[in-house]
Amino acid sequence: GYQAASGFSNTYKLRGGGGARFVDLLDAVSAAAPQVRVRFTSPHPKDFPRQVLELIAERPNICKQLHMPVQSGSSSVLERMRRGYTREAYLSLIQEARALMPGLAITTDVISGFCGETDDEHRDTVSLMNEVGYDQAFMFAYSERTRTHAHHAMADDVPEDVKLLRLQEVNTAFRAQLVAKAPLLQGTEQTVLVEGASKRSTTAKPQLCGRSDAGKVCVWEPAEVRGEGGEMVMPKVGDYVRAEVVDAQVATLHVRPIEITRL
Repeated sequence: GYQAASGFSNTYKLRGGGGARFVDLLDAVSAAAPQVRVRFTSPHPKDFPRQVLELIAERPNICKQLHMPVQSGSSSVLERMRRGYTREAYLSLIQEARALMPGLAITTDVISGFCGETDDEHRDTVSLMNEVGYDQAFMFAYSERTRTHAHHAMADDVPEDVKLLRLQEVNTAFRAQLVAKAPLLQGTEQTVLVEGASKRSTTAKPQLCGRSDAGKVCVWEPAEVRGEGGEMVMPKVGDYVRAEVVDAQVATLHVRPIEITRL
């Protein structure tokens, strides 16, 4: 049956029987194509029980990039949102995931100015952004959505200018952590999936691009690398390349390709 992550509750009712567990689907997809990367997004944090985290950790082809939408860093706001967890439970889940997968990339969604949000509750969100250090965040000012509990039962009472100011402060905290983390990738080796020419590639100055396991955009000048048989080959779209990070920027990793590899 369904099992939520520790400290998380499930408010959704199953229809038409128990169904299959996500961990079983993920296991089957990963096993069916071991040399194809599996990347998924937009789950609820409750859907990361220990079994899912352990499967992701042990399978080389399941990307070590997890989207864990927090929405707010305040337990009281989370309760009003009916999210089914506290700040402490969420942070415990982040800690558990990172302990299993060092170097894990974590992305999130955040809403500023939810119904009744106080200055202290907003500061809880800013502090959480600083504590977690996300690799990407999708941040929005709250706006009413029809057919939701908040729309029917709560007043959208945070002034628009306050929402936007708080959103800016959340974004500033996110960006600061992103800048601080970037140099940590300098000199590391990444497995890059070759995607083709980069957006800045020109005839005079060609440039290839791809993505790391953690979803980071990687770019490099075309160059031959060691093939699986030891011969020198030019990487092509769909190849995995082991590469060294020579310049770690916030949005892009400049890498030096070394050899063709496998997952």
